[in-house]
Order: sequence, then C-alpha cells, then structure tokens
Amino acid sequence: MKKIIFAVMILFSVAVIGCSRQEEPVIEGKVAPDFTLKDLAGRQVRLSDFRGKVVFLNFWATWCPPCREEIPSMVRLDRMMAGKPFQMLAVSIDEGGKDAVKRFFKNSGAALPALLDTDQAISKRYGTTGVPETFILDKKGVIVKKVVGGMDWSDPQVVAFFNEIMKPQM
Repeated sequence: MKKIIFAVMILFSVAVIGCSRQEEPVIEGKVAPDFTLKDLAGRQVRLSDFRGKVVFLNFWATWCPPCREEIPSMVRLDRMMAGKPFQMLAVSIDEGGKDAVKRFFKNSGAALPALLDTDQAISKRYGTTGVPETFILDKKGVIVKKVVGGMDWSDPQVVAFFNEIMKPQM
C-alpha cells in the first residue's frame, strides 16, 4: 500500500511540474513572442510575417487618455516611415472589439494598422501592466526597446532612433 501511495505521489509531482512550465519573460534583447491576431477586416495577422522590418508594437485602448493623446504622433510616425522597412501594429485591448476601434478611428480621424486582442491574451503574454505600452522590434524580431506610457512618437530624436535601427546591419 505504501508503494502505491508513493508511486501516486511521484506521478502527481511530475504532472504538476510538467504543467507549471512558465514562459520566458518578454524583455529587451529577447525575440518577441510570435502571435496571430485579427485585424479590423477580420484577416489573421501574424507578427512573424513582418520579419525583415522594424516593428512598432503598441498595446492601447480607446478608453485610455494617454493612448488617445499619443495616437496622432503614431499616425505621423507611420506616415514618415512610409516606404521604409517599418510596420506599425496598434493592438487594441478593447472588449468592444472592432466596432469600438472603428468608431474611435472614425471620430478621431486617425487610422492605424490595428489588431484586436479583446481577451487580452497577447497583452498578458507580453506582460503589459497597462496601456499604452510599446515594444520596438528590430528586423530580426528582437525587442530593442520597451516604452511604458505615452510619448510623442514623431519627435525628431525618436524618428532618428527608428531610422538608425532600420539601417542595414554589417
């Protein structure tokens, strides 16, 4: 009987250890975890499809005042980067989904490549603590910068930073 109890305890321990595997933290210097989300047209968009481009990955919400404040500068940055190896992805965590985002873009006059994370699974995977939070990925998908909070993304120093990381690596 003791052997059976011991064997059950060992099997239970192995099962618990095997199921409690933690994912690597999402930090600067690591490759960003891949994901697939839907855009506003319902198409599946995969992060890894943008390898070879610098990716601006922003988590935001329509109800967030700092997010709303930084959106115009994101639009300006996106326009400044047109034709360059750059991809902006604005990941909305709004529970209202595409209707909330479309309504926001219509009312604000802004438009960005938006993805929907209505269950916040991806924002949780990235360890966000709120919105806005932005991850800047190099052409290989490595996180080179994480920014917590809103900022002016069209500032000349910020634009110079993006231009620098877009340069071909020797």
